Amino acid sequence: MCNVSAVVAVDAELVVDVSETKNVIVSQWRDVSADEKHELRDKVDEILRPLGFETRQLVMRHANGIALYFICLTLSAVRRLRYQWLSLQLRDVVQKLFTLLSTACGGVPVNRLIWPVTEYEQCLDFINSLQRKEFS
Repeated sequence: MCNVSAVVAVDAELVVDVSETKNVIVSQWRDVSADEKHELRDKVDEILRPLGFETRQLVMRHANGIALYFICLTLSAVRRLRYQWLSLQLRDVVQKLFTLLSTACGGVPVNRLIWPVTEYEQCLDFINSLQRKEFS
């Protein structure tokens, strides 16, 4: 039996394009993710809990918006993340995370999360192909 995971890339487009805010969010994420005893760690874990135990956030980087990379450990985790994206739950989770990390009083509104259907299908195909090989 092999362990399979897929990396899902989602781009967060902020309502206000403030480069300094993006830099603060990404920098703070690096600090929190690198230190399990960071003072914000419990709050971050609580915000990310709706993603499920089979989905982990790996990286956040500053691009045109902020690129988020999630590791999905199972096919169902990819599907669940897609459902959360479609229902705007993922946007709400990301918005809460950005607000916490930016220390912005009024919040950091996320206009939209971009996750093209072709990339979603590639994740599904990747995991399905590995599962087929495992069982053949």
